[in-house]
Amino acid sequence: IPGSPFVDPEVDPEQKFNPLYKSLVAFFAITFFVTGGFDSWTDHKAELRPLVESGQIQLGNHTWTHADLTSLSTEGVADELSRCKRFLRNIFGVDGTPFFRPPYGYHNDTVDAVAAELGYTTPVLWFGSLSDSGVITEKYLVQCARRYFHPQTVIIGHANHPPVTHVYPQLVEIIRERRLNMVTLDDYFATRRT
Repeated sequence: IPGSPFVDPEVDPEQKFNPLYKSLVAFFAITFFVTGGFDSWTDHKAELRPLVESGQIQLGNHTWTHADLTSLSTEGVADELSRCKRFLRNIFGVDGTPFFRPPYGYHNDTVDAVAAELGYTTPVLWFGSLSDSGVITEKYLVQCARRYFHPQTVIIGHANHPPVTHVYPQLVEIIRERRLNMVTLDDYFATRRT
């Protein structure tokens, strides 16, 4: 729905997917960009797969190891994206196309060309961040939400540290006060999953 922020939670290598994110997903549609090499996605597949199948959660490709794709050979880029694509298909029944989110936002013409050959024609970047890739205070996280939750924006968040799970009511309040609707990228761009 136009006028909606997207939240893109990714999982940090040292942390597990936080199942408490499910309480936020219960209210909103959301897009996760998956780093396939992180065990947490397999550990929580039973919880996530029904939400993926229903369309409430959309999954995109965030590579296999969260590598800086611009530092890799074309074969390395293809391997990072292909391994994650196979993982998504095998575990969740989707492949994430046409969306991929390059780690750190780093991409160039070579990365984009390799990605496109694999069906990832749309690199996804973001407008603002909840700044929660590391541990931050709950107060700062809510300040970031107030700063960046606006119509038609892509917001990045991370599902790997407890503070975000403690402020769900405040995040929901901001979204509702601003009359925003969270939607998946498929919903927003009216694309089909494959």
